[in-house]
Amino acid sequence: MTELMKPDRGSPEPLRRRVVEWGDPAIPARAAAGLAGVDFLRAMVRGEFPKPPVAALLGMRITSVEPGRVVFELDVGEHLYNPIGSVHGGIISTVLDSAMGCAVHSHLPRGQAYTTLELKVNFDRALTVAVPVVRAEADIVTSGRRVATAVGRLVGPDGTLYAHASTTCLVFDARS
Repeated sequence: MTELMKPDRGSPEPLRRRVVEWGDPAIPARAAAGLAGVDFLRAMVRGEFPKPPVAALLGMRITSVEPGRVVFELDVGEHLYNPIGSVHGGIISTVLDSAMGCAVHSHLPRGQAYTTLELKVNFDRALTVAVPVVRAEADIVTSGRRVATAVGRLVGPDGTLYAHASTTCLVFDARS
């Protein structure tokens, strides 16, 4: 939720405030180890677990899960802007990293987990509030015993490409 506030001293414009609420992140973390990746992610989409705090903070959500493919949506707002008036590259990197990591996770069996080893992002055009929502579409490329790779694209509703990325993830036993 974003709202306008009284101007700060010396500021002619009203300030904005965003209130963020999230659930206990330990709940999905505990559940993840006991489910295959695709089952865990589908349960998140169904709302069986609280959203991860970063998803609540940024306004992103998983909208589609298939083995090896995950789609996120991000609500674009000025609260995501950098000082030059477009969505900050770190936000774009975060949503792509999340989607690609979940694409890897969707391919993992129960008891396996992952973490990002490497992230490469190309920014293709500026993203502003003129585009109200974007999709991060991510697909697994390879999935080995210890390493998995994935690619992602950040696109607008009309298919315009805003960024594309690749990742390498370390796969490990969730109990270790």
